[in-house]
Amino acid sequence: MLENINIHSSVAAYVQIENTVEFAVASGRLKAGDQLPSVRELSERLKLNPNTVGKSYRDLEVMGVVFTRRGMGVYINKGVEAKCRENSRRRIVGRLHEVVSEAKAAGMTPQEIKTVCTASCAIDAEPYGETPPSLLAMAKTKK
Repeated sequence: MLENINIHSSVAAYVQIENTVEFAVASGRLKAGDQLPSVRELSERLKLNPNTVGKSYRDLEVMGVVFTRRGMGVYINKGVEAKCRENSRRRIVGRLHEVVSEAKAAGMTPQEIKTVCTASCAIDAEPYGETPPSLLAMAKTKK
């Protein structure tokens, strides 16, 4: 978790950090009381400006996902698991609906959309990573 950020993604780097933390809490990989890396440590690891990481942490604090102990670090709040799960799922369902609607508007059939979704589910990939070539091959139109 928080090992890399895709600077070529349409999702801003600070949002990728926020989402990654929320996804980790929602899935149980991060638990109440777990400490996040320091701003300096994470910015060096991800090769990002410390202000970008700081913004993510401040946003997560405003959302109630984390709390800061001055001079000690940033920690996951108690009781935020259900909130993170609901927020993540709401955001993902909304994005999926948008993508499926775009696909239909571009002329893809429901079966083609299902085939791409099934193939995507079978691939173990991190969010915001590059699209695997096997999926990109599915974008080629049949003559």
